[in-house]
Amino acid sequence: MGRRRPHGRPVSGILVLDKPAGITSNAALQQAKYLFYAAKAGHTGSLDPLATGVLPVCFGEATKFTQFLLEADKTYLSTFCLGVATETGDSDGEITTESSAAAITESAIAELLPQFRGAIEQVPSMYSALKHGGTPLYKLARAGIEVERPARPVTVFQYDIIDFRPGEKAELDVEIRCSKGTYIRTLAEDLGHKLGCGAHVTALRRTQAGPFLESESISLEKLESLREGKQGEDLDFLLKPIDAAVGDRRLLELPENLCWYFLRGQPVTAPEVYREANEGDIVRVFQSQGEFLGVGKVLEDGRVQPHRLIAG
Repeated sequence: MGRRRPHGRPVSGILVLDKPAGITSNAALQQAKYLFYAAKAGHTGSLDPLATGVLPVCFGEATKFTQFLLEADKTYLSTFCLGVATETGDSDGEITTESSAAAITESAIAELLPQFRGAIEQVPSMYSALKHGGTPLYKLARAGIEVERPARPVTVFQYDIIDFRPGEKAELDVEIRCSKGTYIRTLAEDLGHKLGCGAHVTALRRTQAGPFLESESISLEKLESLREGKQGEDLDFLLKPIDAAVGDRRLLELPENLCWYFLRGQPVTAPEVYREANEGDIVRVFQSQGEFLGVGKVLEDGRVQPHRLIAG
């Protein structure tokens, strides 16, 4: 029996989507995929239903490069409610404790924030999508099961106060730039614990994911408006090129004779990379005429081994 043909067209590129609140990242992905009538799509880092903002969606050949966006640093704007702790660490969860935050001052918070900057360790929330024995933690939590979670190293590059509104249930607006795997709700909970009043996230917006900015994003509502009465291909002008996913990597141009070997999975000699890059570095590889071929990994001897290739 032959392979089933995919439903949709073979479009490739990256859409910088502005995910709305109230739906999962996968639901947003499926709506974008439908509007573009794309055969294949994948997103690059889930946002909770509560959260909004930058969600890069990769179509077609661009899905081969999602790992680089998953591993990229992210920036968030978030609001914490001080004085209330919840089961989930955000406003979607049941309240577990309440206490007055009236005595909390902005200066007291500012004194604590350096403890959460730099290389730190976080214990993931039981309501995260991390898996334990193949089951997402949030499913275990909803079944009343709690398991031990080892602390994981993350890096918080920026953690700044944007605004503070004092009161019994004080509100704190922060901007956070962090490495992959950082949980903003855990930062809120840990800060609330240090302050002695509890805290949870009430609003979360991702403003940057890797090279992609909030200013470049487009909403589902706008996509639907542009798509009305038209075809999926009429939206293709919104797509960024496939290599945008690795736009921060070193560029390597190969002459045509080396491209032949590279595209067949063979390492190629690239002396300029040997001088400028380190073993294990990922480089984006182009044919000298400008065509993107994929990414390669620098070997110990300076040759470049194909790592992810665009289908010819």
